[in-house]
Amino acid sequence: MPATPHQGHVVVAPDKFKGTLEGAEVAARIAAGIRRAAPGTEVRELPVADGGEGTLAAALAAGFTRVPAKVAGPTGLPVDAALAVQGDTAVVELAQSSGLARLPGGRTAPLAAGSYGVGQLIGRAVSLGAKRIVLGLGGSACTDGGAGMVQALGVSLRDADGTELAPGGAALRKLDRIDLGPLADALAGVEIVVACDVDNPLLGPRGATAVYGPQKGADRDDLVILEDGLTRFADKVAEATGRDVREAPGAGAAGGVGFAALALLGATMRPGIELLLELLGFDEAVRGARLVVTGEGCLDAQTLHGKAPAGVAAAATRAGVRVAAVAGRLELSESEWREAGFTAAIALTDLAEQPGDSMTRAAELAETAGERLAEALLTG
Repeated sequence: MPATPHQGHVVVAPDKFKGTLEGAEVAARIAAGIRRAAPGTEVRELPVADGGEGTLAAALAAGFTRVPAKVAGPTGLPVDAALAVQGDTAVVELAQSSGLARLPGGRTAPLAAGSYGVGQLIGRAVSLGAKRIVLGLGGSACTDGGAGMVQALGVSLRDADGTELAPGGAALRKLDRIDLGPLADALAGVEIVVACDVDNPLLGPRGATAVYGPQKGADRDDLVILEDGLTRFADKVAEATGRDVREAPGAGAAGGVGFAALALLGATMRPGIELLLELLGFDEAVRGARLVVTGEGCLDAQTLHGKAPAGVAAAATRAGVRVAAVAGRLELSESEWREAGFTAAIALTDLAEQPGDSMTRAAELAETAGERLAEALLTG
């Protein structure tokens, strides 16, 4: 006969297991395991994200409404994207329009890929009456400084001949003048908050090009071209606005889209997981809980620097609730994950019978992990 569970609900709030399971499926599977091991326990599923891929899905799982939108992909070809809306708040995920996963055939285009579709999604949100737009950055295919994004919102970027610049970071080397056009009027009364988990500046050895360019297919020559383009863009934006934010933390996010958001959209920047937990109502969900379960594909040193599970652990600890982690792989030592606030941690690799099972049987093993956690922490 199963043991009677203690009082208090459980909140299951994982990020996606990248390349394997979306956050909502991870949450559903862990929750199923908990319910099997601790019948009668109330389990609330609240998948989370840190501002990158999965941000839109997390908002939808929390009750936002999906609004489809056909926009320009990173190479200009149309893609079917979406944004999420609730009341006068909209969530725009860059990866929906301008992410690496949106590249046709998966072929990178480091010099020509642009962020025009992001601007189209922001424009769609404004047309729907949004007064607060949460812009999730991450997974970008482009290094254009957000030039395409602001062009979609009415900003004109012209060369010395008066010709509008083509998409992509390479074209920015020819930038001669900026006309902000109707941008201020279009965004009047709209607050834009960037959800971002990196603090890179726009330029230099820690900038958008040097750090992230190679991930987008840029070779050594491409990196020089892109850095030159971003430098010229930053100079011209400073001339046009009287403000220079190229050194601001997060300006280098998403190929410099963070820069344009700060400099031209008047955006503020918040740690991604902090903003998303607020947006998803995490504090309310965790009130009175007995346990929080979070996780991601790999719990490692990066996790401790602003990734979703660390943010969930911090928020749960502030609420006085124990928190456990489920991960595809666990690369932290027990002392490290305990110091980060976790009561327990389970890796799918430890539950797998064969190498590779943690990927091919991830859903089944996540359910087993939930069961094991419930047996250890909720029953008895």
